[in-house]
Amino acid sequence: MQTSTNVKAVETTEPSRAETARRELLERIRDFMLRHDLIVTGNNLAAIGTALSGSNAALAQAFVAREISGDPIDQRWLDTVSRLDPETGDRMSELERLMDKMEYSLMRFAQTAKSAHDETTEHRGAIDAQIQAMASDKKEVSPRGEVDRVIDLSRAMLERIGQVEHAMERSQAETDQLRASLAKARIEADVDHLTRLPNRRAFERRLSSASQQAQLSGKPLCVAFCDVDHFKAVNDTHGHDAGDRVLVAIASTLNANANDNCFVARHGGEEFVVLFYGLDKDAAVEKLDGIRRAQSMKQLVNRESGKSFGRITFSGGVAEVNGVDDAREALARADQALYDAKSTGRNKIVAV
Repeated sequence: MQTSTNVKAVETTEPSRAETARRELLERIRDFMLRHDLIVTGNNLAAIGTALSGSNAALAQAFVAREISGDPIDQRWLDTVSRLDPETGDRMSELERLMDKMEYSLMRFAQTAKSAHDETTEHRGAIDAQIQAMASDKKEVSPRGEVDRVIDLSRAMLERIGQVEHAMERSQAETDQLRASLAKARIEADVDHLTRLPNRRAFERRLSSASQQAQLSGKPLCVAFCDVDHFKAVNDTHGHDAGDRVLVAIASTLNANANDNCFVARHGGEEFVVLFYGLDKDAAVEKLDGIRRAQSMKQLVNRESGKSFGRITFSGGVAEVNGVDDAREALARADQALYDAKSTGRNKIVAV
């Protein structure tokens, strides 16, 4: 009896402890996000929860070090920490592999369905010809009832084959539609729905291929991070909808310079990323600074309120990518250069 009582005590206590721990973690996450004025997104919740729970020691250490240093824990920094997490790239690669496997399976199914359809069509024609021949000659064959039964069975078989053919045609049409939907989904998965620029997922893949090409060709490759200046003030003064329109305007300015030698993407929040093919660091800085000047000369107006946004500018950091193995480190250097540009006056381009 005593043992049974102890077991009951454990059973009723353990869930309560787990629930208490979950509640405490949720409260810590909430307080952290409010304290640092961070927006509630899936990525933010995942990163903060992982760090505060201690399930990712490196991420937890980065958070502690940042708070100790007194540097701001803002959206840009949080995006950077998440971006430099190697597990993120692994998860994206796994997703790519799964989508490739699915697309291959669909292709094989479509080929099998078409092959079966062609075979049943051929058999159907042969059986139909045989039935016609037997029907025309049945008066000369004995006994007549047996011939009629064979003909009826053959006709029933033909009807069944016709049903199978119809089902295969429908399945093939559905497969073709699914493949088209998958292709569209893969394209949409690479697009930022606000600015219609390529998104972070597309950028990560492009950076990988671009660094490989640069190493093979021996041509320079540079990466740049751009961040809208005083964007929080825009949101606080004009509202988040107006802030979204500012991001679209910045994206338009950057995208106007996108071509085969310049790849532009939205990386998250108010941050954009640019790849410069065939340009060394000095040339990339000159190019990006020209885009910065063009943006700084524009006067944007909130069309809903009629109030001017004033000059909306951005800061940028540039780093050269020195080979495939340096791509991720180059991102970190560009991010540090962007931070230097922000901390030394904004509306400027800094290279490292």
